[in-house]
Amino acid sequence: MTEEDLTKSVYVVGHRNPDTDSICSAIAYANLKNKMTNSSIYRPKRAGGVNPETEFVLNYFKVPKPAYVTDVRTQVRDVEFRRTEGVDGSISLKKAWESMRSIQAHTLPIINKEKEILGVITIGDIAKSYMEVYDNKIISAANTPYTNIIETLDGEMPVGDLTATVSEGKVLIAAANPDLMESYIEEKDIVILGNRYESQLCAIEMGAQCIIVCDGATVSYTISKMAESKGCAIIKTPYDTYTAARLINQSMPIQFFMCKNGIIMFTVADFIEEIREIMTKNRFRDFPVLDLDGKYLGMISRRDLLDAKKKKLILVDHNERSQAVDGIEDTELQEIIDHHRLGGLQTMSPIFFRNQPLGCTATIVYQMFIENEIEIEPHIAGLLCSAIISDTLVYRSPTCTSVDKEAAEALAKIAGIEVEAYAREMFAAGSNLRGKSPEEIFYQDFKKFTAGDVTFAVGQISSMNKEELEGIKEKLLSYMDKSFESQGVSMIFFMLTDIMEESTDLLYYGEKAEETVMQAFHVENPEEGVILAGVVSRKKQLIPALMLTLQQDAEA
Repeated sequence: MTEEDLTKSVYVVGHRNPDTDSICSAIAYANLKNKMTNSSIYRPKRAGGVNPETEFVLNYFKVPKPAYVTDVRTQVRDVEFRRTEGVDGSISLKKAWESMRSIQAHTLPIINKEKEILGVITIGDIAKSYMEVYDNKIISAANTPYTNIIETLDGEMPVGDLTATVSEGKVLIAAANPDLMESYIEEKDIVILGNRYESQLCAIEMGAQCIIVCDGATVSYTISKMAESKGCAIIKTPYDTYTAARLINQSMPIQFFMCKNGIIMFTVADFIEEIREIMTKNRFRDFPVLDLDGKYLGMISRRDLLDAKKKKLILVDHNERSQAVDGIEDTELQEIIDHHRLGGLQTMSPIFFRNQPLGCTATIVYQMFIENEIEIEPHIAGLLCSAIISDTLVYRSPTCTSVDKEAAEALAKIAGIEVEAYAREMFAAGSNLRGKSPEEIFYQDFKKFTAGDVTFAVGQISSMNKEELEGIKEKLLSYMDKSFESQGVSMIFFMLTDIMEESTDLLYYGEKAEETVMQAFHVENPEEGVILAGVVSRKKQLIPALMLTLQQDAEA
């Protein structure tokens, strides 16, 4: 995928610590949108790792994982920066100046064949080379190629090696008679002169490495042969002596004047808000942009940041800021497809918002396929059906509606699966906790919620194996204090949900966690945990009860 493709993309992404519904609905909805628009700009993403259950589903239907995105703030790749070509360090100052004028740039990047940055040169650097250099040996000090001199002087080389480089000697103008010339011309000098035979001959005899004949004067056969025998190059230029003398310094290669150290460069993945301040504190007006492999792509300026395009985003399976990918406030939010309570996200403009009291977001996505009369491919049907089975615990959750069940059964036929048998495989894969650390288990399905001034977190593990749940209980109890410290919440709860028994062993941690559980579920003297019969849904059974209790405490 090119950087241009990325700038046109619309991300479809679920919540952090994504479950099967979050990832499968993102994939399916992106598929639906692409079919509706006859494009492929809608791209599913995930805001966290893939849990074992979801991994089983993706592998079963041979669907690749969505790319992982951690932050959706505006990046350099979202800016229409200048895609200028890098230049070779051997080109002349004159050519660099002309290039800058033609593309209206203030800085040119110097790159090698691998498109790696070697340095940069600015208009100021070129001006400084012209205005502040008084050394008549600067041409040789810069190792100036003869090709640069010929190009700068619009000249030709009837005698000499075009591939040679000036590495020693000074530049002189032969304004005196030959007798005086002998006193200041040294070996390897470059002599600018006119059509006087005597002056040309004298320069050659004194060991000049090159004579520059001005005004387009004809060079005699004798002079040419003598120059050839002495190893002296001849350059003819149509310019007069004054002009040639002015121009010759412009033939020096830009690599001699380029800035090589302390160059500020950015990658396409850098965030705009982080580079803006860096730009203001640096003398350069333009900065090189590299791809993720360190290859040069173009130049970016402070002005370009004014036209930065925000990422376009569609949220599925959530509408809360606390559960969203980082940087969501810096995006252009286009749609929300969800089945949860309203979470308070604010937008700058009206958006398409579809929220239905169903057991699963995938059910809504299925409805939209049907409403738009778009065929559901078997692998997409399999993902949607899996999400419904997961969220509704095979129709056992109180969140499950008849609409969810009808959708799942219809999707199962398209996908070619038998619901109960497939569900057992899926849940077995998801609840296989052997060899996993307490941290991995704890954050497998973990969400934060806010009630007034109180922020709390709830994790959940669902299994058809009661013994497996009992086996990890002590591990999780020991880990809860560590999680509590790192998450910055007031309370933590964890649901060990037995799908077959339709019950939850609720663990808790925090100063008022026990008191909150006692009030919310009318239990007395719980010890480290409490069995909640008939409670299997975090969204519909646990969270509302906790929220109501916390609100009542706040009002008391």
